[in-house]
Amino acid sequence: MVDGDVPERMQAAALDDFGGPEVITLRKLPIPEIADDEVLIKVWSAGVGVWDVYERQGVLVPEGSALPIVPGSDGAGTVISAGSKVSNVAVGDLVYVSATTRPKGGFYAEYAAVKAEYAAKVPDGVPAEHAGAMPTDALTALAGLDTVSLSAGDWLLIFGASGGQGHLAVQLAKRQGLNVIAVASGADGVALVTRLGADVSLDGHGDMTDVLARIRDAAPDGVNAILAMAGGATLDRLTEALADGGVVAFAHGVRPEPQERPGVTVRAYDGESSPRQLQRLNELIEAGPFVVHIAEKFPLGKVRDAHQRLETSYAGKLLLTVA
Repeated sequence: MVDGDVPERMQAAALDDFGGPEVITLRKLPIPEIADDEVLIKVWSAGVGVWDVYERQGVLVPEGSALPIVPGSDGAGTVISAGSKVSNVAVGDLVYVSATTRPKGGFYAEYAAVKAEYAAKVPDGVPAEHAGAMPTDALTALAGLDTVSLSAGDWLLIFGASGGQGHLAVQLAKRQGLNVIAVASGADGVALVTRLGADVSLDGHGDMTDVLARIRDAAPDGVNAILAMAGGATLDRLTEALADGGVVAFAHGVRPEPQERPGVTVRAYDGESSPRQLQRLNELIEAGPFVVHIAEKFPLGKVRDAHQRLETSYAGKLLLTVA
């Protein structure tokens, strides 16, 4: 199933055990073969996210996986082989992928085999390398917007707006015609979300009395919904800005989870990687300039450093470069 120009083995960052960053080692592994509904991708780049940490720790291990495990749910690259039942992408296409189910390994490698349904062509306007860091957070942001289900002209507050999911949610929300109040982290975060089109950009580390006053100045009738990429006391205060009947939607994994109170509905959401959602995501992205903000890039050989960087504060996404 593999093209004759492709070597039999590839360099990969793999787990031989579960634990800290030290359990990830570079090694040579066989290039996976593909089934009729799968594609083989020559990987250009891979996203690095907290879900990779959970996989490394043995908390979220893809079904069907066996050690050594190649992590990496997110990636982008070129399709070099496609199964007989694949019709949505073709050999030669530049694609991005979000695949939580990947028993044949992930994107921390020179090649990856995944079900074609998790792959989509890289949309116009997104650099191919950056696309590897986008999929899971972008699909999760889209699911969050679906969950709050607002109409054009409504006010949406995004808490954690300068993070991996948040900065993508700002852009997708503006494409849906929403007014966006972006509560970001620090001066750099505020500058980022301002560049990305937020109508109001605020520092979540600032004085909350002032932050709430500025929100009420912008949306005197209250915000219609909050998308929360983080929890805690700051989020609790921000819910004071909600209109009666407002919604707080929080991404899966946010701790502590926000609690319902009179007049406020709380809903959880998670991303879905499916042909329909990938198509919707691409249509929104191609509606205008779209930025996948990369805080730092690491070569595959520095994957341990990338996982250590995950424990620090940064805006946007981390990226492994493979090709």
